[in-house]
Amino acid sequence: MTTDRTDPLSRARVATRLPAGDLDRARRFYAEKLGLDPVDERPGGLLYRCGGVDFVVFRSTGASPGTFTQMAFEVDDLESVVTELRRRGVVFEDVDAPGFHTRNGIAEIEGNYPSKGARGERAVWFRDSEGNLMGIGEPTR
Repeated sequence: MTTDRTDPLSRARVATRLPAGDLDRARRFYAEKLGLDPVDERPGGLLYRCGGVDFVVFRSTGASPGTFTQMAFEVDDLESVVTELRRRGVVFEDVDAPGFHTRNGIAEIEGNYPSKGARGERAVWFRDSEGNLMGIGEPTR
């Protein structure tokens, strides 16, 4: 795969935007359940940074349908992350979809992007306080 360096977006930074009906409730969820605090804020928006990548939770009158993964975290030890987040009260989704299903909240997914050097992925999903569907994955080698 090659990238045309003349493409104006080829070097752009990508930042996810997640809607929140109640920004204070979202701030509490991200702090208490996920252990994340905003690195910056402005009226109507909270900026978070994980692994050098930004995402924003913003006040919105619209709502996410929560029917697809809107943002995902990639971790090295899914079991320990899931254990800790469950201890904090995060509830993981059960998934039964073509190609995979969850067992004890964790799905084993065959195949992965070749550039990641993995044969597959283990993954979980949960919803934040605003109904946004989030994923956590660990490449399997």
